Amino acid sequence: MQAVPSTNFSVLSRRLVPVLTAIALGLCAANAQDVLNGIAAVVNDQVVTFSQVRELVGAKEHAARQQFQGEALVSKIKEIRIQAINDLIDRELILQEFKKQGFKIPEYFIDERVNAIIREEFGGDRHAFVRTIEAQGFTMTRFKEMERDKIVVQEMTRAAVKQNIIIPEAKIAEFYQQNIEEFSTGAEVKLRMIAIKKSGANDNRRKMIEEIRAKTVDGAEFGGLARMYDESPQQEQDGDWGWVDRKKLNEVLTKAAFALKPGEVSPVIEYADTYYLLYVEAKKPAKITPLKDVRDDIEKRLMQQERQKLREEWLAKLRKKAFIKMY
Repeated sequence: MQAVPSTNFSVLSRRLVPVLTAIALGLCAANAQDVLNGIAAVVNDQVVTFSQVRELVGAKEHAARQQFQGEALVSKIKEIRIQAINDLIDRELILQEFKKQGFKIPEYFIDERVNAIIREEFGGDRHAFVRTIEAQGFTMTRFKEMERDKIVVQEMTRAAVKQNIIIPEAKIAEFYQQNIEEFSTGAEVKLRMIAIKKSGANDNRRKMIEEIRAKTVDGAEFGGLARMYDESPQQEQDGDWGWVDRKKLNEVLTKAAFALKPGEVSPVIEYADTYYLLYVEAKKPAKITPLKDVRDDIEKRLMQQERQKLREEWLAKLRKKAFIKMY
């Protein structure tokens, strides 16, 4: 197999996973180094170590700690680590298959890859590159090993998963129909609203909002009245709610708003403990994006799904004929 260099190098921070906390996963060890060198999984005659897991999960665990706490964090960390171990098992299976088939990648090819990274991501400054990988806990030898593995996985996957996938037009049309809401924009109204709370047993606020409505009918500007009388958070915006779809308001207000024509003011609406006046400035009808405008995007998505399916089937075959044990 002839390996082909990639011309699309990601940002180095995504290549060099930060070195963070030691991974325990229930393993009792005398010290942190024992934990890192401990066995996370066995794949045929090769081991996956906690050190490898640590390299892979650092950035994801850091992000998880920013989002979760307590039991939710523990559960998320466990999920991340289990996924990482499975990813490393898959990678090891691919590397072993590469070796089994007698393929090799020349050393100069790896050197060219590293030089391209230095040139494209460090402006040719080799010393800055070395300082960066050392700060991340990697030696040049380890970094080259990682790049070699990436190339092997990339090329073996490309060879195993056909790239020239053809998606039938009928399948594209079927996906479009099954996901029509994704390609649709519902009807909307540009809405202003005045909301006034009821005042209790001797409620005189109904009369007040009726008078406000009469002013709008006589030509008073709705936004100005909203600024004076509205008791909702939109008061400072002259009662402006912007473009509203059928999901934004409760059922009563939605029905009233969409029954109005542009320029119309609603009757006084009584709902719960509040009186409302609605004013529709403009309306947009529901719109469905035609299939021809989204066809290419759908095709790309279906092709990606098919490639992922083929990749999973290929990895399942590799797993089936391998000895795998997770610890």
